Amino acid sequence: MAVKTKPREDGWDLSYTEYIAKEEKLRETLTTVGNGYFGTRGCPVWERSSEDHYPGTYIAGVYNKLPSTVHGKEIFNDDFVNCPNWLLIEMETGAGKALRPLELEILEYEHNLNMHNAVMFRSLTVKDRDGRVTRIETERFAGMANPHHAAIRFKISPVNYSDQIALRSSIDGTVYNDGVARYRNLASRHLNPVGSGAIDKGIYVQVETNQSHTNIVMCARNDFHDGALPVSAERSIEEAEGLVSETLSFKASEGRTYILDKIVSIATSRDENTASAFDTARTQLARATSYNSMLKAHQQKWHELWDMADIRIEGDPFSQKVIRLHAYHLLVTASPHSIHIDAGMPARGLHGEAYRGHIFWDSIYVLPVFYQRFPQIARAALMYRYRRLDAARNNARENGFRGAMYPWQSSHDGSEETQVIHYNPVSGKWDPDLSCRQRHVSIAIFYNVWEYYCYTADTDFLHNYGAEMLVEIARFWASIAQLDENDGRYHIKGVMGPDEFHEKYPEAPLEEGGLNDNAYTNIMVAWVMEKAIEMVDILPEEAIVTLTDRIAYNPSEKDRWLQIGNNIHVPMMENGIIEQFEGYRELLDVDWDHYKNKYGNIHRMDRILKSEGDSPDKYKVSKQADALMAFFVIGLDETVRILKQLGHSVGNPREFLRKNYNFYIHRTSHGSTLSKVAHSVVSRHMSSPEEIWRWFLESLESDIYDTQGGTTIEGIHCAVMGGTINIVSRVFAGITYHEQGKIDINPALPKHWKRLAFKLQLKGVVYSFEITRTNITVEADPDGKNPLVVRVKRDASS
Repeated sequence: MAVKTKPREDGWDLSYTEYIAKEEKLRETLTTVGNGYFGTRGCPVWERSSEDHYPGTYIAGVYNKLPSTVHGKEIFNDDFVNCPNWLLIEMETGAGKALRPLELEILEYEHNLNMHNAVMFRSLTVKDRDGRVTRIETERFAGMANPHHAAIRFKISPVNYSDQIALRSSIDGTVYNDGVARYRNLASRHLNPVGSGAIDKGIYVQVETNQSHTNIVMCARNDFHDGALPVSAERSIEEAEGLVSETLSFKASEGRTYILDKIVSIATSRDENTASAFDTARTQLARATSYNSMLKAHQQKWHELWDMADIRIEGDPFSQKVIRLHAYHLLVTASPHSIHIDAGMPARGLHGEAYRGHIFWDSIYVLPVFYQRFPQIARAALMYRYRRLDAARNNARENGFRGAMYPWQSSHDGSEETQVIHYNPVSGKWDPDLSCRQRHVSIAIFYNVWEYYCYTADTDFLHNYGAEMLVEIARFWASIAQLDENDGRYHIKGVMGPDEFHEKYPEAPLEEGGLNDNAYTNIMVAWVMEKAIEMVDILPEEAIVTLTDRIAYNPSEKDRWLQIGNNIHVPMMENGIIEQFEGYRELLDVDWDHYKNKYGNIHRMDRILKSEGDSPDKYKVSKQADALMAFFVIGLDETVRILKQLGHSVGNPREFLRKNYNFYIHRTSHGSTLSKVAHSVVSRHMSSPEEIWRWFLESLESDIYDTQGGTTIEGIHCAVMGGTINIVSRVFAGITYHEQGKIDINPALPKHWKRLAFKLQLKGVVYSFEITRTNITVEADPDGKNPLVVRVKRDASS
């Protein structure tokens, strides 16, 4: 019987002390190592893709588009490519007998991710049918000191026997995309072999994506020793198409530990200043020193990141661990190395193939974490959008609009990558997908650009890149918004809101998809118009000239922006409830109890209704916050100000919000992890501390426990991870940053939290915050210039 190892409890470790096969893919997602350039799942090194394991490696920006035939129709999907597997180390004992540890009796087991050092560790002691006991330990990291480096330390100890042992260290380029079950009938083989074999003191594999023609090269060197001295082993290299292995055979003595350090280099033809991926990978392998020295440099870089990223919570070990886990995975997805990579932030990280690695509107949840702590990483993410501005302009033109209309799903070149059909696992059918009409993604990009500037005062970015994006996005909304002479209001037709369940009106044909006057979209368009005017008004003359030269900007455009901002229609119902979209009031109510009793989990009510031949378009049912989203994005005060400016009677702002919150909370299935985040922030203004905490806790639990039932095994949810970090600063610390250069602090610590401490960077100055039950301490970096004004506030809801 296995002896359970005591879990580590220092707040820096995600630890599992029992092997449970059905949970492995979730754990592999959660123990992914990465450095912003690539991410590799936490699969055991000896396992290949199977029902229980998936050793995926994903390189930022590497996509490949292939056709598939579904229901007789050819569709194209731009997939996040599963790159060659550099982990593989297999074992044999005796006369070629394969040693498969997880198929033997497991005596001891530990699987641990140390977030502080960004090192994944796995150890197990196993016994075979002959009573022979073997101990195996593996450790790995993705180099943060050098993004092209990775390393594994593999230890094997024959505890009570001596025998011949062979270790086969491989790089497998024959892999294909197999990480998402519902995609398995679609085209999935993205890699063509180019070359493999011996190189210098190691081995290599070179492959090329078969449509986007990205060359990927991985090299490996196998250093073999006992911790002090090299160990003699008979070495042989075998190569096949797309696969290379080096086998080390040696006589193992009882009780002795043998160590294989697998040093890996990775390069692609997409890399900055790279003429040859093969030459780069070969050079990077030559530069790699010993495992220990590489590990030391890697840990030092992570410690530097944690100095800014860490959030310290006393009194709540679970929140402490998960908040650090979320910060860790965001830095795995985007790091200082991202500055040199032309890639966005995939909604599911560098951790899996869900959503095909595409970039959505999730930046509205994620980027604040970066521009408040690592502004250069945030700038890199925004430059990904700037480099695809021409594609957004083309997208607008093709749809009959001006300006820039960013796609709902983006990958390598900025084209619209949203699927036209979507698989429904409840019904087993492929349904039409109209989600490309979620035009509000352009609002999210506008918001991130403007907020980035406000937090950083990065005038170089605003003048040379950001202003052009903001003007073009404002132009798009100015062209899609049309004046109705009958009511004197501007209306926006044919869009979808954040809700996602409602794609069209119940009786409308597919070609007339979308809805009219989505409230969140229109409120935010009013905000966009105001900020666009404010932005151009603060630009220096030379920046205006640049805008004029590049995109023929004319100051008279501000007149239309002002008219739209002051006169756009936001539908309201008679009882003072914001109408999610025009006509929402006429939809039917859902019999929630019926579906709960029948299905249990009703988060994806859209799939349930469609499986029964019905449609969510007929009902007042939402996947996530929609009408309430403006309160989340721009806050209560700003949302109310805009509504009043548009002529709506709001009354007491908090009572107005409470009324809308209570109406929509009972009509939302929370089929997205983002829903809990938004409701936690919004409820701060009018709910009990217990309700705020419940939303926050459910957000924390969503990935670590995979509360959506199988989605996290396909990749993390970056937005919920960024969202929880923002809840800590926005809600529990109560920090509000004002564009005028002031910070308000109105803390509302959960009752069991004793201390909260973290850092933020605002306009180049690093601030350290410490909040206890009795004291608030704010310190500015002594080297910082022009520190901001900090105001401590208290209100009745705190």
